[in-house]
Amino acid sequence: MATSTTSATERAAKQERTTSPYGSWSSPITADVVAGASKELGGIAIDAQGRLIWLESRPAEEGRAVIVREAEKPGDEPVDVTPKEFSVRTVAQEYGGGAFTVSGDTVIFSNYEDQRLYKQFIHSKGRQIVASHACAQLNSSPEPLTPDYGGPVVSYADGVFDSRFSRFVTVREDRRQGSINATTAIVTVSLGSDVVHEPEVLVGGNDFYAFPRIDPKGERLAWIEWSHPNMPWDKAELWVGYISDNVEINERICVAGSDPMVVESPTEPKWSSTDGAIAPRAISRNVHSIYIDVIEKKVESDNKVVSVYSLDAEFSRPLWVYGTNSYELIQSHEGKTLIACGYRQKGRSYLGIVDDVQGTISLLDIPFTDINNITSTKHYLYMEGASAIYPSSIAKVNLDEAKSKAVEFKIVWCSSADCLKYKSYFSLPELIEFPTEVPGQSAYAYFYPPANPSYQAGQEEKPPLLLQSHGGPTDEAHAMLNLNIQYWTSRGWAFADVNYGGSTGYGREYRERLLGKWGVVDVNDCCSCARFLVDTGKVDEQRLCITGASAGGYTTLAALAFKNTFKAGGSLCGVADLNLLRAETHKFESHYIDNLVGSEKDCFERSPINSVDKFSCPIILFQGRDDKVVPPDQARKIHQALKEKGLPVALVEYEGEQHGFRKAGNIKFTLEQEMVFFARLIGHFKVADEITPIKIDNFD
Repeated sequence: MATSTTSATERAAKQERTTSPYGSWSSPITADVVAGASKELGGIAIDAQGRLIWLESRPAEEGRAVIVREAEKPGDEPVDVTPKEFSVRTVAQEYGGGAFTVSGDTVIFSNYEDQRLYKQFIHSKGRQIVASHACAQLNSSPEPLTPDYGGPVVSYADGVFDSRFSRFVTVREDRRQGSINATTAIVTVSLGSDVVHEPEVLVGGNDFYAFPRIDPKGERLAWIEWSHPNMPWDKAELWVGYISDNVEINERICVAGSDPMVVESPTEPKWSSTDGAIAPRAISRNVHSIYIDVIEKKVESDNKVVSVYSLDAEFSRPLWVYGTNSYELIQSHEGKTLIACGYRQKGRSYLGIVDDVQGTISLLDIPFTDINNITSTKHYLYMEGASAIYPSSIAKVNLDEAKSKAVEFKIVWCSSADCLKYKSYFSLPELIEFPTEVPGQSAYAYFYPPANPSYQAGQEEKPPLLLQSHGGPTDEAHAMLNLNIQYWTSRGWAFADVNYGGSTGYGREYRERLLGKWGVVDVNDCCSCARFLVDTGKVDEQRLCITGASAGGYTTLAALAFKNTFKAGGSLCGVADLNLLRAETHKFESHYIDNLVGSEKDCFERSPINSVDKFSCPIILFQGRDDKVVPPDQARKIHQALKEKGLPVALVEYEGEQHGFRKAGNIKFTLEQEMVFFARLIGHFKVADEITPIKIDNFD
């Protein structure tokens, strides 16, 4: 006789709800659960056997990043490729990305500790992944390919194999003269020698490079480059160079982005073969849309750039990290080259197959509403994605079924495999459109109401609000399952994730609202969102809190300095002094503020550190001591100034953390301390969890 078990979540859903104040509810989505579910993906690839390879970060292992290979047989566990003494991560441009490349049975990766490149041969032996110098000689230690400079001062990212000359072509960032004076170039690394050689510069002279891509014959190289004060999503150029027999670039042509009268940002070039001709394809970000109003521009043999498919959408995301792969070139049964791609409209992702001959697109019916990197095999399309009920995941669809709307869809990796057991506690996001301070203009946010099957609040009570301002600021809030958000909502908080003017996902005009107005538009939109939620009766006006990390931390501090909307705030590695940031930050963003803010005077006036007298509410600060993007002095100075003013303030610094927190213990501590801080100072309720609060200056 079959038996069934009832989970704690199901039992809670059936029992009568307890009436208790918002914010005081007990939830099984603990800070430990959140920290354990905070794995992040660093890219996907396919090996020689057609199996999926991915890079995952592990908070439980102090943030170590590991290359993992899909199991050989159904029911088997995936297998780690990376030995325990290595962590796969590059700090090129500080944000990294593109830390590994797979070709056949060979993987080349960047090791976090020394930032050197290593080569590893991988193949199957039973259920283990092993490294080898040859099939008959096993050796589990990856081999270094680049010199040891005595420290992690030279980084590599976004590389490709060059089989014609037995070398690896990659982007190198050299910081031996300091982060602000770093030099970036496309270099070659020898693969055909047992001796480690100094990489040779193939393309250099500009400020930044990305996406070096070699054609199938090894005769031409395509790449993206840009220069100060532009960011790559503002204006960039696509170049093609011809590779000579002496392994140098002896001729180069700029095929897109050179016209000073056209605002264009090509990105992600790929090579394809059409009627025997090799042509680079690149997603183009032009003047009509934030990134793109055509899925790609095809460069023909005479270097003429033609549109392939037109759509008012965004087919790529800002180049904050290297190695993004927003589309794949695939072959149909008829032998035609098709384009599998994800694109975004009004903050939602769609997956489509473009036939550039017919000029049509076929949408695939999948449950993901947020799609990132894509890769493919002959029969399957793999993608990183998420939705309101799926956390960050990898899924595959059957390309043989791609002509129909209903396709086989299977999750093959999940950042939190058991998170669905908390499904009855999930708060689902509601896309809200709210008026800004500019007449007739709107902005957007995802609103999450409190949700817990075991609790309810009194009829007259409204919930406290935690409003989050995302980073970048050229980034966006995503409507995807984030247990960090569910931690708050399952305890009786309302949560708003704001896409203020300047965010990605809503068109170029929307993003450019922030040009020259960072610290104004973002702050106003966050305050307008909070006011809208108050006016519509969704939240308690007296318990409005704001939080954010990096650029979102700046928006948090600026909102508290220049507005009176919020009653408390939390800033994670946030900017307090814009001129100090301009002087101390890394090269990639060293001129970003020029376009976002303007002059030194503007930076002074919009810096919260220079308006400490205007602060009137409590704030808690979190900071990584090894942060090179927003150095620790930012948090220390605003903390000291607010402490001297007499406001309740606390500062938490983490040893060994950079920009953003990767260690499980620190993720947990940040979440718990921010919650108990708000509860003690403005909540009027007691947190259900047993949390020992830190000392708060001018309060304890």
